Amino acid sequence: MFISSILLISFFAAAQAGCDNACSGHGTCQLDGVCDCYDNWGMGLSRDSGDCSDRVCPFEIAWVDAPDASGNRHNYAECAGRGLCNREAGDCECFPGYEGKACQRAICPNDCSGHGQCTYMNNFPYQVTPYDWFNNFYGNSGASADFLPQSPHEFTYYGWDNQKTRGCMCDPEWGDVDCSKRMCPYGNDVMDHRDDVSTTMTSHTQTISFTIQGTDTAQDGNTFALTFKSKLNETFTTIPIVWDSSASTGVAATATNFADFSRDIKTALESLPNNVIDLVTVSTTSTNTANVATATIVIAFTGDTVQGKQNLLTMRTYECGDGCTPRLSGLELVPGQNRVFESTTADYNSYECGRRGKCNYDTGVCQCFSGYTGEACNTATALV
Repeated sequence: MFISSILLISFFAAAQAGCDNACSGHGTCQLDGVCDCYDNWGMGLSRDSGDCSDRVCPFEIAWVDAPDASGNRHNYAECAGRGLCNREAGDCECFPGYEGKACQRAICPNDCSGHGQCTYMNNFPYQVTPYDWFNNFYGNSGASADFLPQSPHEFTYYGWDNQKTRGCMCDPEWGDVDCSKRMCPYGNDVMDHRDDVSTTMTSHTQTISFTIQGTDTAQDGNTFALTFKSKLNETFTTIPIVWDSSASTGVAATATNFADFSRDIKTALESLPNNVIDLVTVSTTSTNTANVATATIVIAFTGDTVQGKQNLLTMRTYECGDGCTPRLSGLELVPGQNRVFESTTADYNSYECGRRGKCNYDTGVCQCFSGYTGEACNTATALV
């Protein structure tokens, strides 16, 4: 028995001696002479080899990664593939633009300059009820009950980067990607001519007409979105909008449903970032023949930032699941029976500083060219 114990001790001692550097005190030497490193110890990029002399940094979902055999494109990677590991300290040294213990978060440019919120993708308007998002960001928490939806809809963004990618949601009157510029007033170009200056200004109006594929109830709860392209060629897509066949039966009892549907569209457009659409009016009508619904949406651009001719809205009706922004269940329409067109031509346009001045982005004040005055440089001074 005594001899057996001595032999066993000698065996383990020999095995321990067989491991490189005795596993540096940070691992257990296995019978095959290979170190089994303790948590957060390894050598180089490996957790389970070498002499356990290096610290291993935190792993997070990789920002960019080659697909593995199963097709996974975002596996876990040390420092999320956006930083280098300090092997002595076990800390990630993130590349510019990334932060976090494992470099797992994108940094907002200039921390939004103190004039906006650095927001995760899943906190942008595609996750929350559109009215709640609008209220939170624009201070309408005390809005009347008529302003709020009767049946709030929630849409969660499921993309792999929903807790990684961030961007600036600028405060009103601030703009650019880092919210560093004061936005100047928009106004009509005083040199634009109207057909009749004695009448009320005519707003640009667009009409969207579409026919639901199949019976009107078959796609209840399905979602679509609208995309708006600004005069600065910036593209914005709304939160998902829900189709409800009860708004298409054409009977008096569904007037409330029509109002809710119109309000959903109105709020989705007015909730686009940076107040790019400050005000629209929306009306919806529908016909129902043999349980086939044809809907008409009329949108008038009545706000100060959207005066004049606008780019036509685009209706996004295709299914777009996990990883898409926004995430849409899709709305199947009858081909050839859907269009967006300008139904009323505006007699005024709206430009930054009325196109007759230059914006001072430090102050948000228009510096009008000679011969023009006013907040948006849309008043001509007397000729001398």
